[in-house]
Amino acid sequence: QLQLVESGGGLVQPGGSLRLSCEASGFTLDNYAIGWFRQAPGKGREGVSCINSRGDITNYADSVKGRFAISRNDARNSMYLQMNSLKHEDTAVYYCAVIRRCETHFSNRFDYWGQGTQVTVSS
Repeated sequence: QLQLVESGGGLVQPGGSLRLSCEASGFTLDNYAIGWFRQAPGKGREGVSCINSRGDITNYADSVKGRFAISRNDARNSMYLQMNSLKHEDTAVYYCAVIRRCETHFSNRFDYWGQGTQVTVSS
């Protein structure tokens, strides 16, 4: 049974950093492209960043380029999102997902969402 568990969220001041983790179980990530999405209050879910199965292609939303970094560790069946220079507008629930392909616009492959992890940027 496919399961993705996000962690690492919290309350951080503007300019601060957080590292989100996503651990998969019930299947192995190594054959799949994977990505991070977020959903801010009152807004739709948007793609933040993705990485292909080989780990040599990444994409980022314009709003996070230069501040966020995605990575994967297939040996640990996990993926990560390092978030630096956080802004108020980064406040959202963050979700990881298996995606169809890592491109500028990417979508959830299995239509499965974990519980997400809350990131709140506030002074």
